[in-house]
Amino acid sequence: MTTLVEPPTRGPLAGIQSLELEITGKCQLTCTHCLSESSPQASHGEMTPADWLSVIIDAAALGVRTIQLIGGEPTTHPNWRQFTEVALSLDQNVEVFSNLFHVAEDWWSVFERNGVTLGTSYYSDDPDEHDRITGRTGSYVRTRTHIREAVNRGITIRAGIVEVLPGQRVQEARAELLSMGVQPDRIRMDRARAVGRAMLPGQGPTLDEMCRQCTRGRAAILPNGDLAGCVLSRDFPAGNVRETRLAELFGGQEWHDLAARIPEPVRNACTPNDSSDCNPASTTACGPKY
Repeated sequence: MTTLVEPPTRGPLAGIQSLELEITGKCQLTCTHCLSESSPQASHGEMTPADWLSVIIDAAALGVRTIQLIGGEPTTHPNWRQFTEVALSLDQNVEVFSNLFHVAEDWWSVFERNGVTLGTSYYSDDPDEHDRITGRTGSYVRTRTHIREAVNRGITIRAGIVEVLPGQRVQEARAELLSMGVQPDRIRMDRARAVGRAMLPGQGPTLDEMCRQCTRGRAAILPNGDLAGCVLSRDFPAGNVRETRLAELFGGQEWHDLAARIPEPVRNACTPNDSSDCNPASTTACGPKY
């Protein structure tokens, strides 16, 4: 049984509306373009459950309204439900960004909670193409089945379609999501960004690949405790929550300097709290995690 935490006294708003918590690098899939290079062999990182709870509580004190649990696959972390319950007790909204490869029966009651939404990735209406991208045979069938179940249960779900392969059936994937009952405004498409496994040989990380909303209303905490402008900008940390409290980091010089380096956003770029990563939007200004 999770002990509910009383909301702390709210301090000044740090300007962050949405905080991505990359609680693990572990994942059942090995997507060819994964920015965190997650896999079944990866770990949950250096952050302890107590560290994550401190971040959630500190975020609530700063007025952060949305917590996004991401990975890797966040449901592989043994404490993801506890993190969700604590965030809800602090009047925060929670999005669980899952590959929906595996959903235990008792998880549905968590996803059905007021304030909880689901996010997922979908690549093609062709099972072979979808599975080729995820690196796991059967992932298309499992994800599709669980999307349908979520819709049937009335759970709010959004889906990002990332174009990874030449000629990929992204429009057909969108049509299939619509046929399953996913709302049109909850489906976004974009190209893969050159981060993690999507980088070409010899290519290094660059802020030019970012969505330009990094640090502007959003931030991310990585499995090692690093603070980043979003999960895509993971190679440009601005301190670490295992060493410094969140409010101090947001008010610090490193965060200020990082924000100054992010190019100005283009018109109609992604909104800060639309996704668990730099959201899959129908604009080249923004790119998703998966």
